[in-house]
Amino acid sequence: MYQRSSLHAKAIEKETFLISLIVTFFSAIICMQIISRIGITPNTSIIGALIAMSIARIPLNALRKFRNLDRQNLIQTMTSGGGFAAANCGLLAAGILYAFGDLKLLIPMVLGSAIATILGMYFVYKVYDSEMYPASGSWPPGVATAAALVAGDEGGAKAKTLFQGILLGAVGTALRIKPVLPSGLPMAGVGIAFIANPYAMIALGIGLIVRGYFPIFSSFMSSLGISGLPVDLGKTYIPHGVMIGAGLVSLIQAMVIIFRKGASSDKNLNNTENNEYIPTVSPSQTKKAIFVSFVLFIAGALALAFISGVYTEMAASKLALWVFWSGISALIAPILVGLCAMHSGWFPGFAITIIFLTIGLFMNFPPLALALLSGYVASTGPCFADMGYDLKTGWIIRGMGKNIPYELDGRRQQFISEAIGGIVAMIAVAVFMNMHFKLDLIPPVSRAFAVTIKAGSSPQILRELIIWAIPGAIIQFVGKAKRALGILFATGLLINNPIYGIGLLIAVAIRRIYEKTHKEKMELYGAGFIAGDGIYGFFFSIGRSFGWW
Repeated sequence: MYQRSSLHAKAIEKETFLISLIVTFFSAIICMQIISRIGITPNTSIIGALIAMSIARIPLNALRKFRNLDRQNLIQTMTSGGGFAAANCGLLAAGILYAFGDLKLLIPMVLGSAIATILGMYFVYKVYDSEMYPASGSWPPGVATAAALVAGDEGGAKAKTLFQGILLGAVGTALRIKPVLPSGLPMAGVGIAFIANPYAMIALGIGLIVRGYFPIFSSFMSSLGISGLPVDLGKTYIPHGVMIGAGLVSLIQAMVIIFRKGASSDKNLNNTENNEYIPTVSPSQTKKAIFVSFVLFIAGALALAFISGVYTEMAASKLALWVFWSGISALIAPILVGLCAMHSGWFPGFAITIIFLTIGLFMNFPPLALALLSGYVASTGPCFADMGYDLKTGWIIRGMGKNIPYELDGRRQQFISEAIGGIVAMIAVAVFMNMHFKLDLIPPVSRAFAVTIKAGSSPQILRELIIWAIPGAIIQFVGKAKRALGILFATGLLINNPIYGIGLLIAVAIRRIYEKTHKEKMELYGAGFIAGDGIYGFFFSIGRSFGWW
């Protein structure tokens, strides 16, 4: 492994900054194209890592310094942040107005999305490695990216095992057999199950299976004379209700974790007790970060209201309520997205935003105010999740927190890289969004937000949300905070991919059998499966988005 100096590589040093900037701009453009045509974005972290590793192997003296893993991590962080921010934040937010049929607030929406994106990055930077979001948590895509970087640097048996996993991951994902396996084998799911909390994976898997096969269950019950069940859970607000209940309990559990700790916790900061890692962010620092972030999200919402001019459409009391609801939604959304991302590698940011939008409908905000609310809130979660993965990667290659000053400086440099990536992303969105609109290319979820706003509020929807919040709350309470059973089960209900759920359960069973004897090898294969799935998905998505196949 390379010899680390006493100082961490800087995000804005000339060579690192320029190469990161160029790669990030192309990542933003490609991811905008992919989400518009396919509806999702690929794992840009692993792609950024492979680009950084490739640059390091170009036989030029000027590029020798990129053999340093910290520099590779910084390139990967900016690349990933730019791709995610452009597709999942900026273009998605602007696309809501396009789908809504009103483009006069397009620039304010992009500015509001930029504010929310940077604040989401800042939020995760301040709470990462707290008891809520420990660096020792799963963060599976981050583990996969770190394994790729380290194995590429060290070589040997670990690299061989990892690249075998990458090959199997790509081949398994490419094995598309309609109608049984339209998306190939769920290799990323198998890899995540080898790394993440097994209880959380079981809950996610069950949720995915229930959502995917509920139409069969519903038809079977109808044949027995039992009627009244919905045919498709995706056309109801049942999954959203379960997420609301689980999310509320999860927030309470998180607050209990933070506030139950006294001054003694802060005294033990950055040490280990009984070989257990102590987070570098104390409970008092976490509370301060949450409060400061809430104030910033409120300020961002207020700025958006005045930049857009929607304040003229509402009375002072209604405007105050809109600003408060936008701020609290922008705070809670990334908290829930981050918990899902940490435990499972999934981030249901859009589904969670729909919840806050739906509740906003019952507050009778004007349609354009609701559109701005959706874009603002939806922009907070994706890069919270993405940066969480990138920070996990950095934490691993920096020695897992053994050198605290070095770790904190490295984390700071990653935040700078991620924030620059977010700015580059918004520039790319501003330059290319009109081209997307002329071709009628916007993220599908943008249309979903617009349709929800146009549909308006319904007492039946509110009733459904409240009723199904109860089982979600119970599951989350029983499973406790660290297992996150409620929010992961709800995440599964929000995603229509039952094969993924089956793959998760099978992978957990295999893990239970071999974990004691082959733990390290299974984790390397798991990282390889995630990386291989991500690499294949990236290039396959590019091909589909440009009509090559």
